[in-house]
Amino acid sequence: MAYAILSVSDKTGIAELARELHERGWTLLSTGGTARTIRDASVPVTGISEHTGFPEILGGRVKTLHPAVHAGLLARLSVEGDVRDLERHGLEPVGIVAVNLYPFRETVARPDATLADALEQIDIGGPTMLRAAAKNHPFVWPVCDPEDYGRLLAAIDAGGDQDEFRRSLAAKVFTHTAAYDSAVAGYLRGSREEVESATVLPEEIMLSLTRVQSLRYGENPDQPAAFYRASSGPPVGIPGLRQLHGKELSYNNILDLDGAMLAIAPFLGGDHPACAILKHTTPCGIAVGRSPADAYRKALACDPVSAFGSTVVFSEPVTEAVAEEISKLFVECLVAPGYAQPALRILQQKQNIRILEPGDENRFGSYSGHVAAGLDVRGVSGGLLVQGSPTPALPGDLRARGATVATARAPSDAEWEDLGFAWAAVQSVKSNAILLARDGASVGIGAGQMSRVDAAHLAAHKALAAGFDLERLVLASDAFFPFRDGVDAAAEAGVTAIIQPGGSKRDPEAIAAADEHGMAMVFTGRRTFRH
Repeated sequence: MAYAILSVSDKTGIAELARELHERGWTLLSTGGTARTIRDASVPVTGISEHTGFPEILGGRVKTLHPAVHAGLLARLSVEGDVRDLERHGLEPVGIVAVNLYPFRETVARPDATLADALEQIDIGGPTMLRAAAKNHPFVWPVCDPEDYGRLLAAIDAGGDQDEFRRSLAAKVFTHTAAYDSAVAGYLRGSREEVESATVLPEEIMLSLTRVQSLRYGENPDQPAAFYRASSGPPVGIPGLRQLHGKELSYNNILDLDGAMLAIAPFLGGDHPACAILKHTTPCGIAVGRSPADAYRKALACDPVSAFGSTVVFSEPVTEAVAEEISKLFVECLVAPGYAQPALRILQQKQNIRILEPGDENRFGSYSGHVAAGLDVRGVSGGLLVQGSPTPALPGDLRARGATVATARAPSDAEWEDLGFAWAAVQSVKSNAILLARDGASVGIGAGQMSRVDAAHLAAHKALAAGFDLERLVLASDAFFPFRDGVDAAAEAGVTAIIQPGGSKRDPEAIAAADEHGMAMVFTGRRTFRH
């Protein structure tokens, strides 16, 4: 029997493993707190320093980095020269390494964690021993997960080479250490100002993701699915939400919640409560109002048919009046930064509604639709697309933010106000996106169309179907009009003012069309596509 090194941060099951190995004749080596845990269980154990003949130094930073450890881990017992080297230097082979690493990710998840705290939790000796053992797994059992302790003992008792199991343990080690290193790299990269602002995209991106939840299925029942979050740092975005009521979130629920967080982001901290109602990740209604209940009623009026089975999001806590209104509709998910207790009692009478709010570490601040600092990452066939995270186009005075009037007529004060709302709202609509608005509420939305003029026609159709009169409307377009037909369609729908990015070579034609119809047109110089 060889030596077994046990050195773990997570002490789960380590005393039991030590006892079982001792009873099977293994000599146990350990460090610090792990050695104390084993001794407290009345199991004999030798300290690493006693084994190497060299004390721990640098406050414990150096203790296992010694030839007496690593020669024992890396020796190929089938190679005569390796065995001879061990004998020449009086060294013993190590047959088991059970190691898990310093709690780096748990440390940096604390909001008060400093860089010094993080650096002290970067494990050096642990990954080095694990990687050495995994490299030499035909002769060393490399174990990084307490869940594998029982399987290890069973494999030892069964005898034989156990090649497949050894290889699976080695693969698990390299996955574990790669994820650990990725979490460290992500944390350090996230502190770099130029990457946080997404002005520089890194040459290489390492993502460490931890499974949050196994899902019943994906978009369709024949697709397996799970939900992961970034392993390092505090939970943000959807992982930072706390579920108060209802069934587990599904794959499609999570997608809709992502759309909801994006839709409400521009209105957080605004002068008026806001509500967005989403279906298939895009708003079917969005509005601001005098109260959360007023905002909800205005958002619902835009498309009450599509709102069935929707996700609803608020910028302010849900009141009892809101809860009474929502209880009349089948809602899949509801998310808000808090709930009045009477509102919760009303909502929890509906068994299937999923009620969520920000957790303690996530104050519903801004949209956090990324898993790497400052980066928006989207999977495609065979790779990832990476871009800077979206910056919300905020409502309010567009003139102060550089919007320019392109037409002969400038918007009235009322039109400016509605244009500001519409521009903030349209960015969460799937492209091609057209949003008609009046009095701080969407009245018709054309989303995901192959042509912009079709999106304009659809928005007008939706407005008529919802019972709105087509008068005094403003229109927001997430990209420029490639032809004047979209402007003509807007005029037919009762639009008096348009906001769009501009930038088309046919802008003069669109401006001329707006002037012909007596419309005001504002250019923002910024496109807000959402594919």
